[in-house]
Order: sequence, then C-alpha cells, then structure tokens
Amino acid sequence: MSRIELHEITKVYHGTIALHKSNLVISEGMFVSLLGPSGCGKTTTLRLIAGLCEPSGGKMLIGDQVVFDLNQKIYTPPEKRNMGMVFQSYALWPHMTVFQNVAYPLKIQKHSKQHIQETVQTFLALVHLSGLEHRYPHELSGGQQQRVALARALIRKPEVLLLDEPLSNLDAKLRKAMCRELRDLQQRLKITTVYVTHDQQEALWMSDKVVLMNQGRIDQLGTPQELAHQPKSEFAKDFLSSRKEV
Repeated sequence: MSRIELHEITKVYHGTIALHKSNLVISEGMFVSLLGPSGCGKTTTLRLIAGLCEPSGGKMLIGDQVVFDLNQKIYTPPEKRNMGMVFQSYALWPHMTVFQNVAYPLKIQKHSKQHIQETVQTFLALVHLSGLEHRYPHELSGGQQQRVALARALIRKPEVLLLDEPLSNLDAKLRKAMCRELRDLQQRLKITTVYVTHDQQEALWMSDKVVLMNQGRIDQLGTPQELAHQPKSEFAKDFLSSRKEV
C-alpha cells in the first residue's frame, strides 16, 4: 500500500479548467471517497491518479515516487504505477471465462501455469466466486461481474486500488451488500483505496475520509461524521441534505 500526494494538481481540457490547483494527501491503507455531482472533477482526479490522463500542472507522488512533476518534466505512465482499477462498466472480456479474466494480469507478467492456477483460485475465494471459474461474464449477475473485476484488479497486488462508481449499475439491495463486502475486503487487505461516487450514503458509510468536490475544486475534506454533521459550505449543506439513500 502507498500514500498518495497531490500538490497543486490542475487539469485543463480545451481551455476549460476541470480541476483547479488541488492539494490532497491520502495516507497508507485509507479508504477515501471522492464525492460530488456529475462534472465536479472526481473522475478526472481518479484518472489523474491512475495516469490515464496527464495533469496540466502541479506535482504528484505515489509512495516515495514522483509520478508527475510539470517543472521536472516527469510523467509515469499508468502501467508503471502498480495500481488496480475497477471501472463502472467492469470492462470484463466477454470471450474469456471468469478464470481467464482474473488470470490475465498474471499471464501478461508470464507467471507459471501452476502459480496462476493457485493464485486465481485464492482470489476467487477472496471475492466469493469459487466454483464459477468456467462461466462467462454474460452468465453472471451484476454483483458477480463486479467481483470478477475486483479480483482481476487485486490479483497483481497493487499498491493502490481505484474504483470508479463500481456499484452504480446494481440495484439498491445489491449495492448495499456490495458496499459491505468492499469495505470488509479493503480492511482485510489494508490497501489504499480511492472510490468515486455521486452517492453520499456509499461515501459516508464506507470511507475513512470523504473528499467533497464541486466545480473542479475540493469543497470539504473530512471524516464521514464531519461531513454529515458539520458541513462547512452552502454547497455542502445543500448537496448532503438533498441526496437520498438509493
């Protein structure tokens, strides 16, 4: 697991500022949610951390490594950041079985067949999918697909886990169950986790810290209790009072 530091990180798209000089420190092993309405900059922030897009300014560290520094012209590509990511769509390969999807990162790393077999079985058990290794994604429920994507992200033992609204395609009952499973898994693995959501109930229930964002800026950073009971801005008061549990 690794500490994440953003120093004056900015992102400009075609002349529009998507993220204003943001400063954020995420300690090792913490579960931090980026919360806010559509277009607030939360997914942009996640993509910048992942290395999927390059900041327009500032400096970023993952652990002790500088992965971006505009002044020093440093930019570390995503494949060299040792991060696992789960997308909203899960991004599973439909022509591959559960086993093949989860095994893919290890296959790319050219591990032995025996190591791959044993490790995949371990991670399928971790996400409660033992016995489903020969099924294809279309034969799984939404929650099962989400678990496959999670196992695939974790099997390479990343330093940081990034989750981009992974529960948004699930129904309300399943979302609650998956919230509990995600939080339990994160606490067991003690992996630094950044979670993007527009739903306050998810963020306040699962997180150690919540970053409330508005119009490309960090509006408030605090514990779930602080945001729920001590919102500091009119935006925070309006947003948190208007959101309902799904």
